Amino acid sequence: MNRPNQRGMTLVELIVAFTIMLILTTMAVPMARYKVRVERERDLHRALREIRAAIDKYKDICDQGYFGQPKADTRCYPESLDILVEGVKTNTPDAKKMKFLRSIPRDPFTLTKEWGLRSDQDEATSATWGGENVFDVYSKTTERARDGSSYADW
Repeated sequence: MNRPNQRGMTLVELIVAFTIMLILTTMAVPMARYKVRVERERDLHRALREIRAAIDKYKDICDQGYFGQPKADTRCYPESLDILVEGVKTNTPDAKKMKFLRSIPRDPFTLTKEWGLRSDQDEATSATWGGENVFDVYSKTTERARDGSSYADW
């Protein structure tokens, strides 16, 4: 029964088309997840680099004596990450306030601005902060990188 004016697809053509779309979709989802993970890892590297550079700059300026006498336990490291954003008044004649970060970067895995902190008196792998100063930061996520390493070790 060939009807020349009838438009549309047969059931077999529809099944073949949907099967092809299903195969393409199942290939695209893992690729999209991989791309999202790579972007998050890149964002984590950037955020850690930015915070650590601010901590190092704060330490260098404090060591030069621009903030006056540091507190004994801090050893010229910032007492918190908030100090890097709020700024510190210098003991120069103009008493200029120095800021080291515009804002605390967001952790791309926990989606918060809360970071794990380590002081220079803490163990290198410590998961608790001693509270003396901020020597280093790490992500609080429990996820692992593609190479099997923990993001907290980056």
